[in-house]
Amino acid sequence: MTSIAYSAVTIQTSSESAPSLPCWFGEVIVIAHVLKRHSVLSSIEERVRFARRRFGRYEVIDFLAVLFGYAISGERTLEGFYERLQPWESAFMALFGRDRKPSRATLSRFLAALDQFKREHLGE
Repeated sequence: MTSIAYSAVTIQTSSESAPSLPCWFGEVIVIAHVLKRHSVLSSIEERVRFARRRFGRYEVIDFLAVLFGYAISGERTLEGFYERLQPWESAFMALFGRDRKPSRATLSRFLAALDQFKREHLGE
């Protein structure tokens, strides 16, 4: 490790590779904080129910957290979002009071079931 120090600036380098925090992560932090502060997340957890009440170990809020993050991120695809989020997924889900992010396949099943629910109950 090399360190160069000038008055108020310190620059450090390392040969180790470290992923950078996505530029949109700060926005997710702010939105998650606002949703928590105004009890939106707890209201979703308590009141939003789905015909298939659970998807394995996941609740509706787990999927919504991922979809909120994806919408905020501006990533072109969910696959790209998942790849960019991978090193930070525990911290990301903790922002929403959750401990684990649903896999892409589980999210896909959730979205398919949601689409089926929409067709059956809301008309298309």
